[in-house]
Amino acid sequence: MDTSAVYQKPTEEEVKTLLTERFPEVEVTGTEARRVFAKLPREKVREVCQYIHDNLSFEHCSTVIGVDYVDHLTVVYHLSNYWNGLMIELSADIPNDDPHVDSVTCIWEGVNWHERETWELFGIVFDGHPKLERLLTPQTYEFFPFRKSYKLRGQE
Repeated sequence: MDTSAVYQKPTEEEVKTLLTERFPEVEVTGTEARRVFAKLPREKVREVCQYIHDNLSFEHCSTVIGVDYVDHLTVVYHLSNYWNGLMIELSADIPNDDPHVDSVTCIWEGVNWHERETWELFGIVFDGHPKLERLLTPQTYEFFPFRKSYKLRGQE
């Protein structure tokens, strides 16, 4: 197979360098083969994602998930570059008392469903989302079932 025609840029190291030079507040926590792991402040999520999409050719966001660490929440994005098989895992910590982060549906429209599900199960509000409403649970639910603070009936 002739691999000379395969687009190989940006590499893990180039992504790391480009992100940290352009956004000093982004902390690249690690790299491995075809993977870059980074943490960023929630206020920079949309700006960093727009840069990654427009300048580094990450044309797909495969998942947006929430994580409850009891003292804070985290939102995690998995972004893929189809040309070189590279994936970036971005994570942003969200305080429990102000669970807001900017929506990235304006960058990747498919994120719409991921953000809705994450809001519904964890209570992370995606500001600017076009239709943040429940998908899986009844409209009458006033709690978020994947939060560690949620107790099932009969559990004490």
